[in-house]
Amino acid sequence: MSENKPYDMQEALDKALKDDFLRMATRRATDKLRHQKLDAANQLGDWEEWREAGEKIRNQVILNLDYYLKQLIENVEKNGGHVHLAKTPQDAVNAVQEIFQKHNAKTLIKSKSMISEEIHLNPVLEKDGVEVIETDLGEYIVQIAHEPPSHIIVPAMHKNRDQIAKLFEPIAGHSLTSDTPTLTKFARGKMRKKFLNGEIGISGCNFAVADTGTIAMVTNEGNGRMVSTLPKVQITLMGMERIVPSFKELGVMLNLLARSATGQRLSAYTTLYTPPRREGDVDGPEEWHLVILDHNRSEILGDPDFRASLRCIRCGSCFNVCPVYRQIGGHAYGSVYAGPIGIVITPLLEQDYEKWGHLPYFSSICGACAEACPVRIPLHDLIVKHRDRKVLTGQTSAIEHQAFRAYRYYFTHPKVLRHFVHWGARMQFVFMRRGRIVMGPPPLANWLKSRYLTPLPRQTFDDLWPMLERRLKKIELQRGEQK
Repeated sequence: MSENKPYDMQEALDKALKDDFLRMATRRATDKLRHQKLDAANQLGDWEEWREAGEKIRNQVILNLDYYLKQLIENVEKNGGHVHLAKTPQDAVNAVQEIFQKHNAKTLIKSKSMISEEIHLNPVLEKDGVEVIETDLGEYIVQIAHEPPSHIIVPAMHKNRDQIAKLFEPIAGHSLTSDTPTLTKFARGKMRKKFLNGEIGISGCNFAVADTGTIAMVTNEGNGRMVSTLPKVQITLMGMERIVPSFKELGVMLNLLARSATGQRLSAYTTLYTPPRREGDVDGPEEWHLVILDHNRSEILGDPDFRASLRCIRCGSCFNVCPVYRQIGGHAYGSVYAGPIGIVITPLLEQDYEKWGHLPYFSSICGACAEACPVRIPLHDLIVKHRDRKVLTGQTSAIEHQAFRAYRYYFTHPKVLRHFVHWGARMQFVFMRRGRIVMGPPPLANWLKSRYLTPLPRQTFDDLWPMLERRLKKIELQRGEQK
């Protein structure tokens, strides 16, 4: 459950790096997901051919987004649904609030939705007196813990079974063993009653099929189908770019999504529904609302430098290979979207480098994320572009400005640089232990908490060159005399 809480980057990083269990659990979970993805991808044959197809489909939609949005809206309304276009997160929240007020509803059952996290929906509805029940098990766990998801696919990967049992015990009213059957049985028992009594259901949207108005939702629990069929009123939240032209393209995208996200050939529950309920249907909502969120996606669409980020299908595979994410988990990023894709899209969605300008530096620029992306988003290139743009807009710190001024000065004054290097080589022993530089003045001190530097050599190349030059001349003279 996401809330707009104060965020201190250094505090968040220190907390994550000191949490040995968090780091172990994150590495173990991402290792498992990564290996499963590789196995599932190999089953398809030429994985690069599938990635190329996915890239082309997503590009086709993005470059013709106005056409496909119009087609989707027309088909949803023709089927009897209601469409709400939300320019901002507040517009989306207002649309949902109006639906609750219209029906005087006080209970909500939710399937997993990253858009609801993006617009911080849950806290607003709870303030309105609505009981919000997350029915995805991972989301339910982080809701009880009052935490945002730590991973886009596995929200509670940072918690073990003992921690989950402790969270469940106050609700159960008795102690619980931490074995998986006991915990899932407890959650199932709680959820069954909520499913039957939920007045309104909210779910996310993996893809919307433009030419039919159909919503595709993939989950590995049955909760998604319960949420989308049992309540009389259903709300679907989607980002405006989450469209495929037809079922033909949907087949490709579902293959890429399931294999990249969890290493499955197909998710356990792949639900295709075209609400609302029609005469003769045995289930489904009587009233259906589709809330389509922009939230600066239009601005991203108009920015050729970052347009490719709209191809994202929210599979999370870039998280699983990122060396930074694997060390600090998702909460240290401070944003709804963590990992490499979060680094790219958060400053764009929020249009705020002052608040989110730290994110482009949460990357080693190793390129593993781009290699893992099933729709070939060049994530490492986009992260570098963010760093460039931050500098060009004057958003870098005074320390960084001074550091690069010093760099420019020394590297344009060779004699001064030589004196500086000589002085550094003689003074560095103060910061050395066992032949390595392990401490230093700020800001180097913080960096050296988890790394070391190789010391400067006593003799630099500048020192050696005159001697080498004399030796070469001597060799040339000897060769001349021999001739």
